[in-house]
Amino acid sequence: MSKVIDFQAKRNESIEKRKRSFERVLFSEFLGSYAEIDGNGTKFDVGMIDISRKGCLFQIPFAEGSLQYFAKQEEITLRIYFTKEDFLPLTINVKHVNEYVDERGDAFIRFGGEFDKSLPSFQAFEPFIEFIYKFAEYSCVDKGESKVYFL
Repeated sequence: MSKVIDFQAKRNESIEKRKRSFERVLFSEFLGSYAEIDGNGTKFDVGMIDISRKGCLFQIPFAEGSLQYFAKQEEITLRIYFTKEDFLPLTINVKHVNEYVDERGDAFIRFGGEFDKSLPSFQAFEPFIEFIYKFAEYSCVDKGESKVYFL
């Protein structure tokens, strides 16, 4: 019996892989993100892991007492900074919290949640999410073999 290859599934898998890779570079090198606890104004530098049309996954370094701030919150205000001073506030409805240890042995707490799409600031952020998806689908990788000619 021969095995049928689903090329569309393989293509979608490749696009998702490229999207995640692009997001890691984008959020670690270009954009800043902080989670703010509304009750007492405490801010945490968070690492954005993944963004989708529905929500996001982010992490904070594991430290004694840091989980107590988030554990009591069902909603978290997330600030996505595009410059040192300008940000979009987004509200995340937390759906799950997990501990995570990376390949170097560093411990993190990961939070996954859904965006509150009713906020006006989400209307500004939504096209950015679409850009990430389109970039992953249509971007090219420079492997150094092509030349650019100017006319």
